[in-house]
Amino acid sequence: MSLAAPALLATLALAGSPEDSTGGLGRYGDDLGQRQTKVFRVGGYFRLRGELQHDYDLDRGPSPSGQYLYPLPLGNPSRQLLHRADMRLRTDLGIYAPRGWVAVKVRVDALDDLALGSNPDGVPAATTTQRSPSPVLAVKRAYAELLTPLGVLAAGRMGNHWGLGMLANGGDCMGCDSGDASDRVAFMVPALQHVLAIAYDLSATGPFVPDHARRRVIDVEPRATVHSATFAVLRARSPLSLDRRRRAGRTTFEWGTYGSYRWQRVDVPTSYLPIAADLGPVAPQVMVRGYRAAASDLWLRLTGKWFRVEAEAAYLWARIDEPSLLPGVEIRRPFTSNQGGFAAQSDVGKVGGRFGAGLDLGFASGDRAPGFGAYPGLLDAPPQPGDIEGPQAQAPWDTAVNNFRFHPDFRVDRILFRELIGTVTDATYLRPHLDWHAWRHAHGRLTASLAGVASMAVEPTSTPGGARGLGVEVDPGLTYQTDFGLHVAFEPALLVPLAGLDNPYLGMQARPAQLYRLRLQYTF
Repeated sequence: MSLAAPALLATLALAGSPEDSTGGLGRYGDDLGQRQTKVFRVGGYFRLRGELQHDYDLDRGPSPSGQYLYPLPLGNPSRQLLHRADMRLRTDLGIYAPRGWVAVKVRVDALDDLALGSNPDGVPAATTTQRSPSPVLAVKRAYAELLTPLGVLAAGRMGNHWGLGMLANGGDCMGCDSGDASDRVAFMVPALQHVLAIAYDLSATGPFVPDHARRRVIDVEPRATVHSATFAVLRARSPLSLDRRRRAGRTTFEWGTYGSYRWQRVDVPTSYLPIAADLGPVAPQVMVRGYRAAASDLWLRLTGKWFRVEAEAAYLWARIDEPSLLPGVEIRRPFTSNQGGFAAQSDVGKVGGRFGAGLDLGFASGDRAPGFGAYPGLLDAPPQPGDIEGPQAQAPWDTAVNNFRFHPDFRVDRILFRELIGTVTDATYLRPHLDWHAWRHAHGRLTASLAGVASMAVEPTSTPGGARGLGVEVDPGLTYQTDFGLHVAFEPALLVPLAGLDNPYLGMQARPAQLYRLRLQYTF
């Protein structure tokens, strides 16, 4: 029996974002309080991406359980060349009362990461059009904000972001693919140049049955509700204020911290297991769960005229008294989890100067079980030494899940963590980077960049090759950005794998992988 405890823990970060005024607790409602000249405000972007991927399998063969590091071309696996292209239209809509005390905000994604050329009408070779996918529109956020004499009251399904986005990430970056949202009621109070925030989330409810009119649903096991409560303290300036202080040569210190607690009394696992028969919820499916989890996070940022240093550290704890997923089957030993993660970023360079540089680093705690444990399935078989993925807990001999997982939209590189593993977990990395603003004109600029990422595993038993070294990646880039909304980026990459990605069971050494990506974005 396996347990995906990190999947539950990864959503525990429920606090706010100093960067995004719409994405996190502590920043909700910061555009209220002024008489509005516009009732509607619309923003967003249209994004097109295309890329060529060469040898993402690293030509290392399958693991002992038959796992490949990355899918292979069906017709000619030895060719090792894949390509993909997709699109997204994102729209953020704000509706404001004339006095500026009330706002309703909605985020809608159309054709979200839709693969170009997908959904052909009829036989692919004879198609003349593409069918609309289902669903065409995805409503990611819908919530309301009210400015009161004491603070801001927000309620609805709202963005969830904190700090660097290492743990909770709203998915607002240009290359983001997911993003967190929470069904939340939150209240933020300004006090002594800080923001105090408290929030309650309905993180999960159900199982449900339809009412008589089949228009609404009824939660037939309220004890299975997953509750989350959070308290946060934040001192952060708006991006505009921070930029003004930096240009004036003033040093600014910002910080934030939060604590969050989540709990669930009972569970109905047949409502979400992929192999469960669709017989509807019945009493014998209810089982005692006894799930408790806590998360804490600290965010710091120091900004001066020539530099920025920003860091985030998090600790997660959880205990599940009954980890079994099968009603009637008991596991008498509780599962526990202790996870820690840290990320830091830095930039050095004159504001508006031609050159900039910095050093980023990160750490995600590991687990000694085989496989990285980035995205284990609920019912995956136990991993063998040399496997790439698998559950990190296996009753009765292994009842701990200790690998910390960065949010997948917290981007460190372009191949290893982003594509092959899926996120930073059970690893450390060091990332020096350099930017050169090669050309400027009245409406835009051209920037060349270069970054190197050296990564190592925390627990060598987790890697397929049984060694700490994971890889060295080189990520150059060329970006052209205008002030009227056009953004073009060319993002190649080269990954040189190390012994941790070898396949000693077949005597095969991992070979380099390459990426060529072109991204075109129109912002409005």
